[in-house]
Amino acid sequence: MTQDAGRSGGPVGPEGSEGRAVLLIAGLADLAVTTLGSALGVVSGLLRRSDAAELASEAEQDLMARGRLALDRYAAVPPAHLELLARHVTARENDGV
Repeated sequence: MTQDAGRSGGPVGPEGSEGRAVLLIAGLADLAVTTLGSALGVVSGLLRRSDAAELASEAEQDLMARGRLALDRYAAVPPAHLELLARHVTARENDGV
């Protein structure tokens, strides 16, 4: 009876924290297996499609477009500071200032 009362009340002491860690790890492992199983089911369903080649081609085009956008967003190098100053001076000289 005392063991049942301890279990229903929750883990207590060092054994309880170890048990809790084991339960958490087991839960994470179960979640990972379930997610992996679902993903494999989706992939196998996609492979059975008659238009799988077209679907893969569209996915490749989408990824390339995303790549271009990402490079344009992050890899664009602003002009050098001295270059901007030289342009400004040239523009002032051409305006007669």
